[in-house]
Parts: sequence; structure tokens; C-alpha cells
Amino acid sequence: MLWIVSCDKVKLPDSTNTLTEEEIVAGLKEALRVGTDTVTRHLNRIDGYYGDSLIRILFPEEAWKVKMAIEALPGGEAIIADLVLKMNRAAEEAADEAKPIFWQAIEALTITQGMQILKGDSTAATRYLEGQTRDSLFARYKPRIQEAMESVGAQQAWTEIVDRYNSLPTTLNPIQNRDLSAYVTNKALNGLFLKVGQHETRIRRDVSYRVTDLLRKVFAHANG
Repeated sequence: MLWIVSCDKVKLPDSTNTLTEEEIVAGLKEALRVGTDTVTRHLNRIDGYYGDSLIRILFPEEAWKVKMAIEALPGGEAIIADLVLKMNRAAEEAADEAKPIFWQAIEALTITQGMQILKGDSTAATRYLEGQTRDSLFARYKPRIQEAMESVGAQQAWTEIVDRYNSLPTTLNPIQNRDLSAYVTNKALNGLFLKVGQHETRIRRDVSYRVTDLLRKVFAHANG
């Protein structure tokens, strides 16, 4: 529990040490930088997405009829599995785009916002970041995802699936959308914020994740 002892001091009830609100916000910014840098670096590597069952990008649920039809064909399951792998590879290639956008939002954090975040739940800072950056991240991610999907063959794999599905005699409603980049971009961002939220929770609850003196000082008070 935090006790507010003045307009700019935060103190534990039985402690003589105080933190200014500016120090607290600096600590939150540091926590967010550490967390987002750690997550983006982790995702921006082979199996950053594909190797994590919580955030692995799967075949679009709304296209389940397509999936079932293709998997019923000879070699169809391998075609679907190849697309899933390549969609995740595209997300992994694009993950480093998040860092500069995150940093802009972190630097813009105000004292009022910082105090609200500090007293919030275990993912309060992550929700702040998502609210501040989701649109900008989508705009920056999508072209990179499109490029990455081309480079790893995901777009070509999806086009092959669409062509095969549309050519089936049982197909009543041919697929018109041949661009999966918006779907992959949204799923990639969902996974990104999930992992940032997990890291924030660890910093708040686990001393070993507070890798700087400022983090240890701020979150010792926050958890007092």
C-alpha cells in the first residue's frame, strides 16, 4: 500500500525513505523500457512467436472451412502447417519495429499517469502502452509484415491455398481476400502486448526481474 504524504512524496508508513513522484515515474519508465526491450528482442528471433504456444499465430478461425477443405486434399495438412510456420516467421521478422514506438510512448508518460499506473494492477502499464501505441504499431507493422510475408513465402502459400480452395467443385463462396497481412499484424500485436504484460507482472512481483537500482527502489515502495 502506498501512502501519499505530500503532493510530491511517496513513503512507506514506517520508513524514513521517501521517493519523489518524479523518481517514481522515472522508475516506471525504466521498467517499461526494460520490459519492452526484453520482449521485442525475444520475439525478433527464430521461434519467438512460433515456439510459444500462447502467442503462436494460427490459421484464421474465420476461414475454418478453407482449412478443413485443404487438409482433406493430398498433402493438404502440410500446406496448412507451412502457412502457419511462415506467418509466424513474418511476425518474428517484424517484431523489432515496436521498439521506437514504445519508447516514444514511454517518454510521454506524465506524473499523473505514472502514479495511476503504479497504484494499478499488474498490467496497468501495459494497458497504458497499448492504448498509446496500438494504432501507430499497426500502421508501422503492417507494411513490414507484408514485406516479411513475401520474403518468407507466407503470402505465396496463402495464395496457393486460396487458388486450390476456389477451384474445388464444392466451393460455393470463393475467397476474395488474398491479403493476410492485416490478420497477421493484429495477431502479432496481440502476442506482443501479452508478453509485455507478463514481463510487467514479473517486475512488479519478482525482485530478480528488477535489474537496476531504480527499479528495486521504486517497486520495493510500490509493494510495501
